[in-house]
Amino acid sequence: MDMLIFKLEKNSKKPLYEQLYIGMKDAIITKQLEVGTKLPSKRKLADFLNISQTTVEIAYGQLLAEGYIASKPRIGFFVEEIDELPFIESKQVKSQVKVRSNLSEPFKYNFHPGKIDTESFPFAIWRKYAKDLFDYPSKEYLQVGEAQGEYELRVEIANYLYQSRGIICNPEQIVIGSGTEQLLPMILRLIEMNSKIALENPGYSAIPRIHLANKALPVGVDEDGLIVDELEQTDANIVYITPSHQFPTGAVLSAARRTQLLNWASKAENRYIIEDDYDSEFRYIGKPIPALQGMDQNEKVIYLSTFTKSLMPSLRVAYFVLPPSLLQNYQEIFSYYSATVPRFDQHILANFMKDGHFSKHLNRMRKIYRKKHDKLTNTLTNSYPAIAITGDHAGMHILISVPINHHSEQELKKLANENGIAVYPVSDYLLKPIEYAQPTFLLGFGGIALDDIEPAIHELMRCWSVKRNQKKGKSHD
Repeated sequence: MDMLIFKLEKNSKKPLYEQLYIGMKDAIITKQLEVGTKLPSKRKLADFLNISQTTVEIAYGQLLAEGYIASKPRIGFFVEEIDELPFIESKQVKSQVKVRSNLSEPFKYNFHPGKIDTESFPFAIWRKYAKDLFDYPSKEYLQVGEAQGEYELRVEIANYLYQSRGIICNPEQIVIGSGTEQLLPMILRLIEMNSKIALENPGYSAIPRIHLANKALPVGVDEDGLIVDELEQTDANIVYITPSHQFPTGAVLSAARRTQLLNWASKAENRYIIEDDYDSEFRYIGKPIPALQGMDQNEKVIYLSTFTKSLMPSLRVAYFVLPPSLLQNYQEIFSYYSATVPRFDQHILANFMKDGHFSKHLNRMRKIYRKKHDKLTNTLTNSYPAIAITGDHAGMHILISVPINHHSEQELKKLANENGIAVYPVSDYLLKPIEYAQPTFLLGFGGIALDDIEPAIHELMRCWSVKRNQKKGKSHD
């Protein structure tokens, strides 16, 4: 009986049965209780330890369930043989994996092109729609919804596309998914298994990784957007393009090239254009650029967009608009698919759009981002005229070329990081190398507070040792 003297603390927050279970388990693992040892009856052990029989019964029950002891009817409990465990108890293990302890911003200033202004999000309105949906017994939303996404949301998207982008489509043509990365492989499956896809170079960095197996073909970009002459020299039958605001250069596909591109697509049955309408909502000079899909007469454009910039990246709602000719193919291939966006999220967004809050939010954000855009470009133009700016007509980032030839882009990026500033070299977005005359970077301004933009630029230029022009507009840090 001496071997069953366990230290039980009656004032501990840990229940007595759990303390007893842990003590007995450790004794079995360390062989203090040998295999085959008969354990005292519940009554005897309870009397010996001055605890209730129920406490002993629960502890024995847990040991029995985990295989540390066995029960023989009308005889009692016996210690079972257990295999040596091929691992050390977790309390003795020092993790070799570095785990982020929090999600705080590691940089003082972050010029990431994908960040948004979180201070201006209409939380109160969004919360109201979420509360209404969960307060009302919407039992039907607990079941799996339509594979293409909730019809109510597809109606609102179709209305929005017609009013804002000149796209005429019906809800049946729209497929909703959880992001470009999830939807693009679906689109490629629809067209042809052996398709060859051409990508803009530089371009959206995630796309080559999605389609790497099919060896994507890089096509150059200049100030008029994708160089269609280059595309025509390839054997690609699909081209992925961001015509309204090319990522990352900011170029707009010219009218002549739009016509040339549509003509290229019409010359073969299995040729298609995937139009990613990146950043189309935010344009600061001139009128909005019409979507390529609105010009398409031959059902060759698959329109792709997302709510990442217009609302929030974490919403994970994207969609594509299929030409009618591909609808039957979609229904045959993806009839067994389920929508990857939760139904509740879809209905919150649909109601938000239906009542006009989405358009109001966009109008408000255009003004906010315009102010940030102007602050960024004016600070650079007035204080650092040697810095060349491109891609500044639309979107939430610009491109800058830095007149420093004794440092590479990666060296300048490291210098900025060491000074608490995150910047993103254009070389991170290349499918194949391009020689730039000067180091070139993307500066996103969406996630930086308006009052922080000017000091952030001055701090960045100081760490890069770019001389400040004191004659033009003496801005305060």
